[in-house]
Amino acid sequence: MKAVVRSVLGTFIASLALLWSVAVHSPVAYAQAAHIQWDIATFSPGPPPVLGPGGADSALAEDNTKITLTGSGTFVAPAGGAGTSSAVTGGGTWETFDPGIMGMSTGKGTYRVTGLVRWEEAPGTFGGVDTIGPNKDTRAGLAVLRIRYSDGEEGVLTVSCALGGSPPTIFEGITATKGYVYYFNRIPGFTLFHTLR
Repeated sequence: MKAVVRSVLGTFIASLALLWSVAVHSPVAYAQAAHIQWDIATFSPGPPPVLGPGGADSALAEDNTKITLTGSGTFVAPAGGAGTSSAVTGGGTWETFDPGIMGMSTGKGTYRVTGLVRWEEAPGTFGGVDTIGPNKDTRAGLAVLRIRYSDGEEGVLTVSCALGGSPPTIFEGITATKGYVYYFNRIPGFTLFHTLR
């Protein structure tokens, strides 16, 4: 009888130790990586309002020189939004303009996305017509992307999308850097994110 009790007690203690080690040493299940499509979009006020592909957004530098970008692409953001990723696609066109009244073109070309710096999803929904993807996959948020311009300069493209119900702290449009020039003063435009999975 003592042998049976010892065996059962030994099994119980071993099981308890195993459960404790799993509970203490197992990592918490993290969210999955986010697969996101981004677009600089077109907008038609409707009714109903319509967002579509192929838009152009602009931002101004300190001296009012302007950059205008088109583009779209995809990225995979690490689980939880933190961290960088090189799982990116896409790009578009760029053109810069002098600060004069006529805004003469000072350069143009293409750019490609080389990496994701950060992705943060935000609250918000779109109640209009989305011709890029299903409304259920539409997201508001902020993406910071590393880009390489066709003239050899490097930069950062920030894509920000505010939708219905988004906090007023979120802007709609883009900002960009090109070399040492920071085009920080956005001209309101239209952007859109979609989850792909």
